Amino acid sequence: MTAPSRPREATEQELADWDHRAVRSPGGHVYQSTVWAAQRGRLGWQPRFVMLDDEHPALVLLRSFPIVGGSSAYVPRGPIVDGGDVRDGGQVAADRVNALANWLVEAGVAVVATDAEVPASDVAYGTRLRRLGFHPIAEIQPSRHRVSVSLAEGTDDEAVRATFTKSTRQRIAGAERDGVVIERYDTGGAVAHDLFERPSGTPRDAFEAFATLLEGTGERRGFRFGPRDVFIDWWLAALEAGMLVYLDARDPNDRSRSLGGLILYRHGTRLSTVHSADPPGVRETHPGVMHLLRWRAIQLAIREGCDEMDLGGVDTGPDHAEPGEGHPMAGLYEHKRSFGARWLAMTGAHERVMRPSRYSIGRVAARLDRAISR
Repeated sequence: MTAPSRPREATEQELADWDHRAVRSPGGHVYQSTVWAAQRGRLGWQPRFVMLDDEHPALVLLRSFPIVGGSSAYVPRGPIVDGGDVRDGGQVAADRVNALANWLVEAGVAVVATDAEVPASDVAYGTRLRRLGFHPIAEIQPSRHRVSVSLAEGTDDEAVRATFTKSTRQRIAGAERDGVVIERYDTGGAVAHDLFERPSGTPRDAFEAFATLLEGTGERRGFRFGPRDVFIDWWLAALEAGMLVYLDARDPNDRSRSLGGLILYRHGTRLSTVHSADPPGVRETHPGVMHLLRWRAIQLAIREGCDEMDLGGVDTGPDHAEPGEGHPMAGLYEHKRSFGARWLAMTGAHERVMRPSRYSIGRVAARLDRAISR
């Protein structure tokens, strides 16, 4: 096995092409983008754009330790692991992560965390990481795994819809008969005028309304959403960059009334569900709204030539297990599975502590700094 190249800072030319490499290429992720880097930079992180070799980029976010110096590093949903890495057994990708850690320690980094999206079926990747000194940690993002609809090349609406359960097909048909309107906020991707209506408001107004829905959904389901303004600023930036799609279901009798919304990321060779929310009571008065929203998202993915529609995660910490009977997320899991989706287990987050003493002292200093700042 060839030794990995030594990482280096990206050149200006590579930075100009960064989002194509890190987001739009197979295995890419929005959280590896220049847009996400700018967003995190405004919140105190220090972005570094690193080339692991001439083909593989990695956005690294540094957080300095107060008082004691040094920093921690996070590689959000990265580094990018593509199909070639998986075919090679994942060990090459793990070696690139380790080479990045070795390079970062020279810059005073005490610990590096990575949550690259690598299927758990690629056993060699996780095994190799652990042999190199990494260890599993609690997930940094809400979910580790995802629920996935596979879209074979050349597939069409009819073939995909045939994999849905009967009740889901009926609910979609009912929402269509009721005339539920799906507005689409998007600056890229397929046109698909047959599926969507033009937005009736500004993106900011739409996101403000959706944030309110999401806050209400969080109260009902027991999760916390926020800070609101940070999310809205990010959604607007990602929308402008063509990396985010917002689908808004509207009441056909009152277009000013939202019946539910769905935020998607466009990256790699898939669309990914990030947030969904609906007002109280809509599932009783309009039971097929969320089914129709997800179906329209799948149709958009088909038209864009995606090989996957990622319906998002349903797992929660600390175990991130597949929800079984009686689990709080079991109902949502069954809802997503009714679209012919399958559970796709991922390797999960890992970290390597390179400077244990500095890391321990830095964590204490960070906690003290937060307490003093309150």
